Amino acid sequence: MIKVKNLSKKFKNFVAVDNISFEVPAGEIFAFLGPNGAGKSTTIKMLTTLLKPSDGEMTINNIDPVKDPKETRRSFGIVFQDPSLDEDLTAWENINFHGVLYGVPKKVRKERGEQLLKLVELWDRRKSLVKKFSGGMKRRLEIARGLLHHPKVLFLDEPTLGLDPQTRNLMWSYLKELNKSEKTTIFFSTHYMDEAERIADRIAIIDQGKIITIGSAEELKKQTSTESLEEAFLKLTGKKIRDEEANNVDRMRKFNRR
Repeated sequence: MIKVKNLSKKFKNFVAVDNISFEVPAGEIFAFLGPNGAGKSTTIKMLTTLLKPSDGEMTINNIDPVKDPKETRRSFGIVFQDPSLDEDLTAWENINFHGVLYGVPKKVRKERGEQLLKLVELWDRRKSLVKKFSGGMKRRLEIARGLLHHPKVLFLDEPTLGLDPQTRNLMWSYLKELNKSEKTTIFFSTHYMDEAERIADRIAIIDQGKIITIGSAEELKKQTSTESLEEAFLKLTGKKIRDEEANNVDRMRKFNRR
């Protein structure tokens, strides 16, 4: 479903993604695990036509995102790291507007929209303005919206960032059900070890723009002779994601004090 070969992205003298290659078969749940700045979001932006690669090749559903971006967009849905809903519209209006943009027939928009809003437990709030929703409710609505046009692939860039553990678990239960019932391929980025280990069929560990290795959580632990994914990540990269997060928090605090 997704094929990437020798993909790179440079911003002047900075190499954000450095010659990576991987494949994701249809129906798989695939995770990009790495610290902030590892190249996860940049890779997703290239796959979803938001950035052009500096070098390399890629296809989604056998379509080249560079040569045919419009047709590629019909093959995927995406939930961005940052909120992308129109908060001055209702939940249903956000769903319906998305369907219009993707050319989804009115009857299908109605039936599919109802199905998805019920799945993410927002049907009773379909007439409520999104500005009144909690962060978790907005994320669930974004997932429903991203699936409206029956995409082959759903991309999720740090989808549970800032959500409480209960909401995170609830969100993943919806996505695993969709993956099972509709065979939707799911590609998500995360820096949560437990999330990658519990949810993904396979995990690509990425750091400083390079893919270090790819495998299931068990395969990565076996490869490194470790007992946890966190230990495996440390052995493979020489760093802890939690240390990276702490450094980022410290930098943000210093910035806010200026």
